[in-house]
Amino acid sequence: MVPCLARHQAEDSRSLFTITRRLLAVLTVCSLSTGTFLQADEPVSRPNIVFIMADDLGYGDLGCYGQKLIKTPRIDQMAAEGMKFRQFYAGNTVCAPSRAVLMTGRHMGHVYVRGNGSPHQQTLRDEDITVAEVLRTAGYTTALCGKWGLGDEVNGGLSGLPNRQGFDHFFGYLNQVHAHNYYPEFLWRDRIPVRLKNVVKGSGRAYAGFEGGAATERVDYSHDLIAQDALAFIRDHHKQPFFLYLSLTIPHANNEGTRMTGNGQEVPDLAPYANEDWSEQDKGQAAMITRMDGDVGRILDLLRDLNIEKNTVVMFTSDNGPHDEGGHRTERFQPSGPLRGMKRDLYEGGIRVPFIVRWPGTTPAGTISDHIGYFGDLLATAADLSGTKAPAGLDSLSFAPEIKGLHEQQEPHESLYWEFYERGGAQAVRHGKWKAVRKPMFSGPVELYDLTQDLGEANNIAAQHPETVAELTKLMDASHEDNPNWKPGGKVPANQPAPGDGHAPF
Repeated sequence: MVPCLARHQAEDSRSLFTITRRLLAVLTVCSLSTGTFLQADEPVSRPNIVFIMADDLGYGDLGCYGQKLIKTPRIDQMAAEGMKFRQFYAGNTVCAPSRAVLMTGRHMGHVYVRGNGSPHQQTLRDEDITVAEVLRTAGYTTALCGKWGLGDEVNGGLSGLPNRQGFDHFFGYLNQVHAHNYYPEFLWRDRIPVRLKNVVKGSGRAYAGFEGGAATERVDYSHDLIAQDALAFIRDHHKQPFFLYLSLTIPHANNEGTRMTGNGQEVPDLAPYANEDWSEQDKGQAAMITRMDGDVGRILDLLRDLNIEKNTVVMFTSDNGPHDEGGHRTERFQPSGPLRGMKRDLYEGGIRVPFIVRWPGTTPAGTISDHIGYFGDLLATAADLSGTKAPAGLDSLSFAPEIKGLHEQQEPHESLYWEFYERGGAQAVRHGKWKAVRKPMFSGPVELYDLTQDLGEANNIAAQHPETVAELTKLMDASHEDNPNWKPGGKVPANQPAPGDGHAPF
């Protein structure tokens, strides 16, 4: 399953179109810039940005959001020292589209990648401008450590590769099915596969262009390697403005491992839960989250040790709601907290996520924010913090005033919008206190909830508020633009190439 190293050591020969597009993107952002590029001998005046994202971590999985059994002391401390958001949303309820919204600042009605699909559906294009590209034109060094899922070297998604989407450095997984396995045979460093000591047995079932599997010999734990790489990047680049996107895979289950071994919660040890009277899957789920918590703490400690914590904004979140795929019991941990639904739902449990911002000396410590924001806002916020401007025409609103404690200057969203193409499709819109869900998408009945009175979305009050239903239906209709790659049901259109067989070439 390890790609041939020699094949990827050849010089990257980009097309004239790609080079021209990148140049135009740079010129476009630079022409909007309100600042100038940093010179090598200038002091760092704009904040570093560290964006840490867990994978399938629920709104209720952290102590500071109500979790009682799983220990997360360092993230809880981060919330106590910063700002905890209670109404922040992911880009989508599953992986790839949520990350596409995060990177491009376009909501689900406009973004190109709208679901987990074939490699040709699930890749960013040359014309998509990412947060990393905007920050790099503003003089930042950029890195992605962890899971990407928006362009795959093996299966032809070259335009979506991290190094072609604004990242100077990349270490981790390209293909999201590959990322299920915490003990893979290789990880990518930029465009070079790095062989690990693990031995993997394939599942015999390819999905999204890759055959997942489970390790028969476990030596190198990918999460630990990714965390180490992130820490090394900070050490190497702390004297200049940097952007680190730390896209962790914890606590996503190894779905193939679940089918093959019955336990998809892969972790080197079960501390501190080894002696609990729980199933091995429950112990693994909790141990993964606590292990991640420790690594978040290591990053915060390093920023302090390097004396850059006051010039570094750290954000922590999850890519969507919690999963129930690893064999653990969600009844034990209640990962959605008070919210209805989980991953693959457009109810709050599928899309409302923990979001914490720590910026010592700037973000007021111990504060709780009810600002309604979402992943697409990262692009405008990063541009704002870096002294430049985001490209026009996005669905992105800077929340920089909020995290600076200037709530009265924070502009609100008129509405937030989501689409989901699996299970027949669904749509959702948040407008003030109101939340509407339509299933199936485009044609189904509209459910209406008042989130100020019914956070758990238990009481559909559409019949009592027909005018509000009509208003939110119009918002849903206006927010959607057709994309030929994505139809309800999530099937690959007939004119699209089929996924590969899942095996990386030797």
